Amino acid sequence: MAQEKRLENKVALITGASRGIGKAIALCFAKEGAFVAINYAQSQNLAEEVCQTIRTNGGRCMDVQADLGDSRQVDRMIEKVLLENDKIDILVNNAGVLKLMPTLDTLGSDFDRMIDVNLKGILHCSRVVSDNMKGLDTGRIINVSSIAALGTSMNGCTGYAITKSAVNMLTRRLALELGPENITVNAIAPGFVATDMSLEGARATGTELSSIASRTMLNRIGQPVDIARVALFLASEDSSFMTGQVITVDGGRVDYLTRSV
Repeated sequence: MAQEKRLENKVALITGASRGIGKAIALCFAKEGAFVAINYAQSQNLAEEVCQTIRTNGGRCMDVQADLGDSRQVDRMIEKVLLENDKIDILVNNAGVLKLMPTLDTLGSDFDRMIDVNLKGILHCSRVVSDNMKGLDTGRIINVSSIAALGTSMNGCTGYAITKSAVNMLTRRLALELGPENITVNAIAPGFVATDMSLEGARATGTELSSIASRTMLNRIGQPVDIARVALFLASEDSSFMTGQVITVDGGRVDYLTRSV
């Protein structure tokens, strides 16, 4: 007898899912039976490749374009997903941008862009999708934050850290307001994970991957699937009595000044 899949008959919208952590989450959710909507901003070819992998393995999916910094594009994206499926059970707010700059230069268009995508994009997606979730038995919103919001380590990421700190607070506030609708809202704060964005940041700051790995209790850097497995837990019934939480998944980093929350 086949084992029941954990996300059978669920519809999941995952932002920034054409590569990296978002791609790993999409593949993981599809394997567990979810219909997956794969959002991308520019990389349509990569999104189509993810879809092809899912379909080859018997899964169901669609790719849908939207720049999360543009609320009109977000509205159109969600409308397309709902036209295809009539519902969205799970929203994973994963899309994000990182611009490195000194703290006292954290002004201007680059910082505005991080706010628009990393924070406002999550807020707008959550607002529109939660309206649909209120008619369902349960809803799941999962925000991808960062350990940059919890401590101080790499130079140049102040603006990024500010936006991710705001995501953590937004997670708790949304959990409070959406809880009566049986919608859970949680966040994952990844450590250093081998994605294009993280690897580019390491190169830009001259940081060796071996040095990053040595700062963890597990003595390794993360892989996208490490985050996807936690997202699966938060998307499933296994986490039904859990909301308003920020889960750190960083291999046990020991180099931060503080991580009191």
